[in-house]
Amino acid sequence: MTLSWNLNRPVCAPDYSGHGVRVIIEGRVQGVWYRGWTVETARALGLNGWVRNLADGNVEVVFSGPEQAMDDMLVRCHQGPPAARVRSVTVESWRGPITPGFHQMR
Repeated sequence: MTLSWNLNRPVCAPDYSGHGVRVIIEGRVQGVWYRGWTVETARALGLNGWVRNLADGNVEVVFSGPEQAMDDMLVRCHQGPPAARVRSVTVESWRGPITPGFHQMR
């Protein structure tokens, strides 16, 4: 299932119980410290996963952890760091492996 947020309003609530999520953030999200902010925020929330830039100018984040922490991270992804301008956030279920800790991929 894929969910999309536009204008910071969810289309419907995500159901990610028992697994992680893959999030695509669109807008001005590269060259504004979005990945570094994501690593700091996810670690502070106790999430596992990774973040990376995509060739199309978007940012991809995969994470898992306690449900409340995941909810908090999804809300925060709409804002990002101060220089970011998020246009949309798309969320889908992720059932692939997620290693402990949170890191930035190149």
